[in-house]
Amino acid sequence: MTDDIPVSPDLIRFGWEEWVALPDLGLPALRVKVDTGARTSALHAFDIETFGSASAPRVRFTVHPIPGRDDLVIPCSAPIVDRRSVVSSNGESESRYVIGSTLRVGGEDWPIEITLTNRDRMNSRMLLGREALKDHITIVATDRFCQPELSYDVYSSLEVRRAAPKRALRVAVLSREDNYSTRRLVAEGEERGHTVEVIDTTRCYMAINAMAPEVHYDGKRLPRYDAVIPRIGASVTSYGTAVIRQFETIGTFCVNGSEGITASRDKLHAHQLMAQHRIGMPNTAFASSPKDTDSLMRLVGTAPLIVKLLESTQGKGVVLAETKKAAQSVIDAFRGLRANFLVQDFVKEAAGEDVRCLVVGGKVVAAMKRTGAEGDFRSNLHQGGTATVVRISKDEREAAIRAARAFKLNLAGVDLLRSEAGPKVLEVNSSPGFEGIEAASKKNIAGMLYDHIEERVRPVPVRKRKLLG
Repeated sequence: MTDDIPVSPDLIRFGWEEWVALPDLGLPALRVKVDTGARTSALHAFDIETFGSASAPRVRFTVHPIPGRDDLVIPCSAPIVDRRSVVSSNGESESRYVIGSTLRVGGEDWPIEITLTNRDRMNSRMLLGREALKDHITIVATDRFCQPELSYDVYSSLEVRRAAPKRALRVAVLSREDNYSTRRLVAEGEERGHTVEVIDTTRCYMAINAMAPEVHYDGKRLPRYDAVIPRIGASVTSYGTAVIRQFETIGTFCVNGSEGITASRDKLHAHQLMAQHRIGMPNTAFASSPKDTDSLMRLVGTAPLIVKLLESTQGKGVVLAETKKAAQSVIDAFRGLRANFLVQDFVKEAAGEDVRCLVVGGKVVAAMKRTGAEGDFRSNLHQGGTATVVRISKDEREAAIRAARAFKLNLAGVDLLRSEAGPKVLEVNSSPGFEGIEAASKKNIAGMLYDHIEERVRPVPVRKRKLLG
C-alpha cells in the first residue's frame, strides 16, 4: 500500500501521471506522464518552424493539448535554448529544439526545459523527465494524480483566451512597395518582438489541393504565419485577393479578407453593398447604354455632378462636371474609351473637404479632415491636399463603423462628406495609408493595428460537449 511509504511533509508527491500547467505557453491544463528514465521533458507539438534572427532564433509550433481533439489548437512560440539529439525508448535518435518554460503544479512554479516532438500516438501530451523534477519531489510509482486535478473544461471557456500569454508572432505584410505604411508595420512589429516579413504579392504562387493547400514564394513553401496584413495595390487586386484566399484556406488570420478587399475595389459593387446596409452616401447611378445619359443624370440630380471611373484610385479618374452639357461631354468621352463609370450627386456644402475615419477592429481610432489643393474639389492627399485632426460626431463615427462592418474589414479608411442631410460615405479603402493620419492625429496607428492582431490570434475555445478525458 502506498500509505505505508514514509514521506517527509516537505516533499511533493508525484504519481506516474499528473496534471500540470505551462502558463508561459498558454496551456492551463495538461495531463503528463512522469518518467524518471528520461532526462529531458518532451511536449507534443505540430507545425514546428523556426523564425526570427540568427542571433535570437525562435520556434513557432502548435499544441493539441487534449488527445483526440485536433480541433483545439493552441499556437505557441518561444526562444530556442538549444538543439539536442534525443534517443527515444525504441532506440531512435531525433534532433529536437529545446525551449524553456515555467512548470506549474499545485501552487508551485519552477523553470524547466522542454524538447518539442510529435507525440501524436501517445495518450499523454507531455513527458516529464527527471531534470524537471525538483529535489523535494518524491515519485510514488503506483499512484496517479497525487497533485490537485485540473480539467480540460478550461479549453471550452474564455479562460483559455485570458490564459494565453503575449508571444512573439510571425507576421507577413503583403506589399510590393517600400513606402511609409509598410516600413511602419515592420518597425512597430519588430519593436514588439514580432518577426515581420514583407512579401511581394505578385511573386507568390499557390499549390491548390484539398489535403495540403500551400503558398510558395521564390521557390520555397511559405511558413505558417500567425497573421497576414494585406497591402494590395489596385493594379494587382485580382491576383492579390487570390493569394489572400489561399492564406484563408490554410486558416491564417488575415487582417482584411479577400471578400472585403474585392468589394471595396469595385466601386459599383461597393455602392450596392452600402445601399444594402442602408449606409448614407451621395445619390449614385450607373448605366451601360449611351442612350441613357439624360436619364442617368436625372436619377442623380441637377448639375454639378461627379463622374467617376470604377477603377479610379487616389482621386484619379474623378471629374467634376459643373453643367449638364459638361456632364454629357465627360460621359460621352468615358464611353468612347469603353470605360466603366458611375455618376454621383455633388455635395456642394462639403466645399472640397472630406473626413477620413480610420477603423481598426470595429472602432474608429483616428480621424482627419482632408482639404483639397486650391481650386481642386478633390481632397486626396496624393493630389496635393492637406490634413488636420478633426473631432467627429456620433453619427459620423457610427457611419464609419457600419461601413467597415459591411465590407468585413478589420482595417479600413472610411471617407465621408459632411452634408446637410448627415454624413455621406464616399468610399471604403481596404489599404489605407498611415502617414497622413499618423501625422495629423499624432497617434500610433500601426500599434493599434498590432493590438488588434495580438488579440485576434489568441486561442479559440472549443465546444465542451465534445471534450474527451
